Amino acid sequence: MTKAVIYCRVSNAKQRTEGQGLDSQEHRCREYAKSRGYNVVAVFPDDVSGGGDFMNRPGMVGLINHLAAEPQSDYVVIFDDLKRFARDTRFHLILRETLAGFGARVECLNFIFEDTPEGEFFEILNAAQGELERKQNRRQTLQKMGVHLAHGRWQWAVPAGYRWDKVQGRSHVVIDETNASAIVEALEGYASGRLDSQAEVKRFLNVRPEFTGKRRFTNQRAKDILSNMFYAGYYEFPKWDIPLTKGEHPALISFETHNKIQARLKGKAYGPSRKDLSVDFPLRGFVGCAECGHGLTASWSKGRNKHHPYYMCFQKDCTSYRKSIRRDVIEGEFEAMLGDLKPSAAIFAIAKSMFTKLWAFREEDQQKQSHVFKSEVVKLDKEVEGLLDRIVSASSPAVIARYEDRIDEIEKRKIVCEERAAQSGKPYQGFEESFRTAMDYLGNPQKLWASEHIEHKRAVLKMTFSDRLTYLRGEGFRTPKTTLPFKVLGGFQAKKSRVVHPTGFEPVIPGFVDRCLIQFGHGCKRARIIWKNGPDLNPLSCRFCHLLL
Repeated sequence: MTKAVIYCRVSNAKQRTEGQGLDSQEHRCREYAKSRGYNVVAVFPDDVSGGGDFMNRPGMVGLINHLAAEPQSDYVVIFDDLKRFARDTRFHLILRETLAGFGARVECLNFIFEDTPEGEFFEILNAAQGELERKQNRRQTLQKMGVHLAHGRWQWAVPAGYRWDKVQGRSHVVIDETNASAIVEALEGYASGRLDSQAEVKRFLNVRPEFTGKRRFTNQRAKDILSNMFYAGYYEFPKWDIPLTKGEHPALISFETHNKIQARLKGKAYGPSRKDLSVDFPLRGFVGCAECGHGLTASWSKGRNKHHPYYMCFQKDCTSYRKSIRRDVIEGEFEAMLGDLKPSAAIFAIAKSMFTKLWAFREEDQQKQSHVFKSEVVKLDKEVEGLLDRIVSASSPAVIARYEDRIDEIEKRKIVCEERAAQSGKPYQGFEESFRTAMDYLGNPQKLWASEHIEHKRAVLKMTFSDRLTYLRGEGFRTPKTTLPFKVLGGFQAKKSRVVHPTGFEPVIPGFVDRCLIQFGHGCKRARIIWKNGPDLNPLSCRFCHLLL
């Protein structure tokens, strides 16, 4: 009995799982083989497109390998339609020659192969028709996708933080609540500088429980997330002539935050992730030797029965070279120093009273800022119109390209202004929640330091100290340089400091219209809040207020 193999193919995996294409093709081919008295010994299915190299189709590769394993057998290759064979004229002919080389003949349910000049002509004609239909279908699909993209409807797989969901019978991109918060924290952390590098972003995401057991983040994947405009609610495809377009999907971050991320990515190049940063030695790289100024290193030393952790200076010309400092000693002194920074309850009461009034003033001012941003949008629209007029009259391709780049920059500035206008007067959180969040940390930085995550410990170092700490073996830490919030609260607590009258040492500017200057005391003359108007400037330049508001 003649041996036969069946080849079935559908265009994609979705047709395989949701449709009956493969099953129906196999059934028809088996019925055909039965009517001809063939013995079906194998079936080779595929769920990939028929265009391109057939060696990229696993089912076809399996069929060819099966024929190659039994070169003496007289096989018949059965498929139900010529389009299932190959929808590319060149590869159709190559595949026919490949199968003929193994002594196999092909039979199709919907086409009769004839070994005549006329038969070969009609075979090539049918193969060319299949290729034409494939290319026409592709063109039509791309055109439809282009229309959907132009109207803000995403067409492909979504990045981490989103998922597809059906709403009223139509697929929509929605926020994936299971991991969106981690993505937002990573993006905003990098934009603000809390996460220094792409490697830190990668490390931060890999330790989050939302991604446990899933595909791990690599440096490239972390960079792709940081570079993706999709998270800001926009996308663009110059290759398809799709300009900067606002998508229907919800944004996880503002467009302004996205711009800050891109500016950081294009700025200083950061080194790869340090392998020696671990929760075992969180102070490594942040504490320097007081004698030579170089950073302390750390390691585990093997004892008689167990390993012991030590910090030490490894500079050969330093008097403390390789003189170890027990980890519990240096980290114990560090925790004690964090405890000394904790302000009293009275200081919290003063700060809360002051910032309650400042919060109310900012809410009122933000309402005014909304009108400023709206006016700026109108100005930018007029500037775009002027550039478009110049493009019409320009003849040089280089000049036209420069005008187009300028318009693209203006459109991005316009998006930022529109976002600010919409958000003015609408804080993300109420005052009580914002104040409590900030003061929870300022009131007890030791709580965050006790976390098991190295990112949290590094955040404590960055938010508490403005410069590297120095440590002298046998004596302890030198006087640290703290960040502005701790300087302000420390100035209040200093024995000789006193709260200055609201007028300070300079005349009051009525209504805090252009600038509000508050001097907290003799101990912190630089602790001031400067309010500046202007759409391109953040209203507050004080890091303490950023933390609270």
